Amino acid sequence: MKPIEDSDLHAYVDGVMEPARRIEVEAWLARHPADAARVSAWAGQNRLLHEQLDGVLNEAVPPRLLAAAAGTSSLWRQLGRMAAGLSMVGLAGLIGYGVGVRSTPKIVTVAALPRAAAIAHAVYVPEQRHPVEVTASETAHLVKWLSKRLDRKLQAPDFTAVGFELLGGRLLSGENGPVALLMYQDDGGRRVTLYVRREGDDRAVFGPSFSYAVEDGVGVFYWLDGASGYALSGNLDKKTLLGLAILAYRQLADG
Repeated sequence: MKPIEDSDLHAYVDGVMEPARRIEVEAWLARHPADAARVSAWAGQNRLLHEQLDGVLNEAVPPRLLAAAAGTSSLWRQLGRMAAGLSMVGLAGLIGYGVGVRSTPKIVTVAALPRAAAIAHAVYVPEQRHPVEVTASETAHLVKWLSKRLDRKLQAPDFTAVGFELLGGRLLSGENGPVALLMYQDDGGRRVTLYVRREGDDRAVFGPSFSYAVEDGVGVFYWLDGASGYALSGNLDKKTLLGLAILAYRQLADG
């Protein structure tokens, strides 16, 4: 395997990497928590750029300027320079995403994803008798039911290779509509949850870069893929949780 360099990590965050190389980088990040932390920090910086600059990029040119420019060539040149400036602002705001432009309200919504996932995790993980609505013995029904409610094809990632078995899942209510919550447990009783919700129009395209957050002691790796938002939560060390998140991403992307 070709050595992983900083340029590879930046390309990974920017979402401009070939699938085969991305898998290699993900495997590297699972084994090198320091680099995973750097990647998470870069992704956070990108989100802040969006919060600060997307609103400017999406602003329409004021009608009074368009009217004045209609008969004045010098103003057209001025507007051209303004448009070029906004393009540069947009370029800065798009670092880390590679494709698409999102408005400020969308970024605010995405920023709330790890918090919502951590709350759901904290509420249901302690339950011993009723941690899920539908158990793993009815996985086919569970996946079909949640897919119908979220209006998109879902699947339950298989974590058995790393010691976590599916307990089942439940339907929750989120700020944008229905949410699916799947719960897994290992032999030691440790539990992780996968929180899945819709993030927007199916035509939207988001980068799959992972971000990391800690909410009230719960670690959360979250990412966007297509028009769905995913968040894997657990009281695990960051390296273990990242490995599970990468495993989930690969299976969900393949599905």
